Amino acid sequence: MELCAAYRIPHSQLMGAGAGRWTALDRAKALAHLAFTRAVCEGCGTRPAEWDEQQGGDRFAYVAQSHRCLGCELVEMEQEQVPQGPEARGVKIGLRPRQE
Repeated sequence: MELCAAYRIPHSQLMGAGAGRWTALDRAKALAHLAFTRAVCEGCGTRPAEWDEQQGGDRFAYVAQSHRCLGCELVEMEQEQVPQGPEARGVKIGLRPRQE
């Protein structure tokens, strides 16, 4: 479904069976995929159902692991240089490849 969303085509067309028109089943699959992807926590990447034992989840299915991202470190260091107050509103720090 992720590929269908990227190309904006119905699932039946991707599978070679459709003529490019969205069927009721295609729409149901697209809506289910949207709900599935929206349920992901932006912070940790898991879904609530993965933790809920009543929904078949496992409270201990994940183990925390730390890692250092040098890109995130650089962004945080640059963010510290942004002045505080009204002039800092909306300031976003991102990364781009160095121009050579």
